[in-house]
Amino acid sequence: MIQARQLRIIDEDKNQIGILSLEEALSMAKEKELDLVEIAPKVDPPVCRIMDYGKYLYELHKKAQEAKKHQKQIQVKEIKFRPKISIHDYNFKMRHVQRFLEDGNKVKITIMLRGRERAKPELARQFLDRVFGDIKDAGFQDGGVRAQSWAVSAWISPKKSGGKDAKTKDA
Repeated sequence: MIQARQLRIIDEDKNQIGILSLEEALSMAKEKELDLVEIAPKVDPPVCRIMDYGKYLYELHKKAQEAKKHQKQIQVKEIKFRPKISIHDYNFKMRHVQRFLEDGNKVKITIMLRGRERAKPELARQFLDRVFGDIKDAGFQDGGVRAQSWAVSAWISPKKSGGKDAKTKDA
C-alpha cells in the first residue's frame, strides 16, 4: 500500500536507520519477520517504521480500554412532580434528588401539568424555584427551564465533583 519510492525508515527499537528505497525497506522488514508500517505519509520522504503491526494494534486497544476504565460515567436521573403534591411525597422525592446529586449524577426535574393546570405554567415555575431553593447546597440549575404544553423541566448538576469514589477516598 506504500506508494513512495524513497522512505525514511525507523527500526523496531525506534532508532532512525535512514532513507532507503521501498524494496530495501521491505526486505529488511521480512528479514526481521516484521511489518513495514507508514507512520507519516504527508512528509517528504514518507516515514515508515518496522514493527509488529498486530502487536501495535493490540497495545492501542489496551490503552483505550485503560483510559475508558478511569473515566467517570455521569448518569442522568429524572424525578417527576405534580404542582399539587403532598408534603410527604415532596420530601420523599427531594431525598432522592439529594442522593442522586451526592452520587455525582445530573438530575432532570419535570413538573407535569394536567387538565386545567396547563393554563397556569407559572405554577410549575414557582414549584421549580422551590426545588432549586431546597437543593442549593447540593446542586445548581444547569441551563434554562424548558416548557412544553404538558410539562416544565429543568436540569440540576451536582455542585462538587465526587460521587461514590470520592467518599471512599476520604474515609
